[in-house]
Amino acid sequence: MTGMTTDVGDLRELTVGTGAGGEQLGADMVLNIGPQHPSTHGVLRLKLVLDGERVVAAEPIVGYMHRGAEKLFEVRDYRQIIVLANRHDWLSAFSNELGVVLAVERLMGMEVPERATWLRMALAELNRVLNHLMFLGSYPLEIGAITPMFYAFRERETIQAVMEEVSGGRIHYMFNRVGGLKEEVPAGWTGRARAAIGEVRRRMPDLDDLIRRNDIFLARTVGVGVLSAADAAAFGASGPVARASGLDLDLRRDDPYLAYDQLDVPVVTRTAGDCHARFEVLLDQVYASLDLAEQCLDRVDRLTGPVNTRLPKVVKAPEGHTYAWTENPLGINGYYLVSRGEKTPWRLKLRTASYANVQALASLLPGCLVPDLIAILGSMFFVVGDIDK
Repeated sequence: MTGMTTDVGDLRELTVGTGAGGEQLGADMVLNIGPQHPSTHGVLRLKLVLDGERVVAAEPIVGYMHRGAEKLFEVRDYRQIIVLANRHDWLSAFSNELGVVLAVERLMGMEVPERATWLRMALAELNRVLNHLMFLGSYPLEIGAITPMFYAFRERETIQAVMEEVSGGRIHYMFNRVGGLKEEVPAGWTGRARAAIGEVRRRMPDLDDLIRRNDIFLARTVGVGVLSAADAAAFGASGPVARASGLDLDLRRDDPYLAYDQLDVPVVTRTAGDCHARFEVLLDQVYASLDLAEQCLDRVDRLTGPVNTRLPKVVKAPEGHTYAWTENPLGINGYYLVSRGEKTPWRLKLRTASYANVQALASLLPGCLVPDLIAILGSMFFVVGDIDK
């Protein structure tokens, strides 16, 4: 391969290889990160223009992992679409299911048993903890620290055990149903879930103390990749990414669904908007979600009755449209459902958190150095399946 330059407007583009002539030094270089790269949480491509080690321009290019889930929704009935929604953000499967069934239930005007509502909330908060623990382990790994991954996965396995017991699944739970949950939880499960929460809460300082104030970690993250509150709002960012920039928004408090209006939901925010602030929000959110899950389990233990509603063999939503949104682990997910009175949705449009979060990279990356690029990329907390849905 030989070096080659091409003029594109005012930009000189350089493809680097053996034999590139010395006269080409000083030209901007185009570098592709991905579409397969360990720091991209899926098949994402970043097209970068570099001036030496500094990023001049960045373009996130999505679509390499496209599954066509929204189109597949149109040929699956209301029971079958849950399994598709389960998978676009594979770290937030329970929360994905929940948004879909809430939209269908809203369109059908269906009341869900109270016990099912509180169980849904407990499981959603446990799923939030699982999601955050994955990023709390993988993010330090991407910038050179392997030990936090072991601690994060120790805690994940403790929570995974109770999630697997209740649903039969480790990642894709398939436990939500239109009208409630698949089935009653096993006898004594709430006690075992509460014990798991207590165990994780006791051991979280092992991970927290290791990384939050680590000098090397601070040097790599403080002041790096600053996303202002105005930019976060302009790009539609939400969840931990937006709250780390000072956007005090959480649907569980501000537009409650299920029974969140009966809980005092702590909203974790920071104002710095840098990589470290995003990491801290995620870390502190774990403690908040453990507390919320425990409160929900306490309420479940005081409730009796069914956990689902008897449905006809063929479920048909009435003609019309509705929009449901939920505070998913990575941010706000929206579900716009249009029905023509058939057993399949006419249209189910997903508004996913990762898609908005990754768009901000075009604004965040220019001006940073290549080593900081990975630190910024990992701190935006996205799953590519959630983008290429």
